[in-house]
Amino acid sequence: MIRRILPLFLVAFFVIACTTNKITGRSQFTLLPEAELQQMAVAEYQTFLTSSKVVASNTSKDAEMVNRVGQRIVGAINSYFTQNNMKEDLQGYNWETRLVQSDQANAWCMPGGKIVIYTGLLPISQNEAALANVMGHEVSHALFSHTNERMSQSIAAEYGTGILDAFFGK
Repeated sequence: MIRRILPLFLVAFFVIACTTNKITGRSQFTLLPEAELQQMAVAEYQTFLTSSKVVASNTSKDAEMVNRVGQRIVGAINSYFTQNNMKEDLQGYNWETRLVQSDQANAWCMPGGKIVIYTGLLPISQNEAALANVMGHEVSHALFSHTNERMSQSIAAEYGTGILDAFFGK
């Protein structure tokens, strides 16, 4: 009996968890509500900021540039979403851009629009256009729900392993 029900349950589970990203049209496996991910991201972001050296935009031309580029990207996003009747998809996004002192050549954007650029990236990017390219790439991860997709895959793998272990009596 279990051998008949389990495959049906798993198929139903994966079908229910599949969504279509409105921007890309790609089917994604997402188990978590976006609002929950955004709350988790805000908490992690605040913890990160308190343990990092944030460069103040009023004392640094680099930080001013990072904020300026961030504002332009956010403006473009808001315009695109408004023009395509998707403004509600930005619900919960509270865009914020910070420059953090670090030798790492890195940047990231969390669900909900928390963007961090490391100072180590600036010598590589060299100008606003290149920085916008990197920042836009990182923002796209948030807009395309990549964090939700990766976390959902991890959750499914963890629970799937447990189910298979129970199914095969391990």
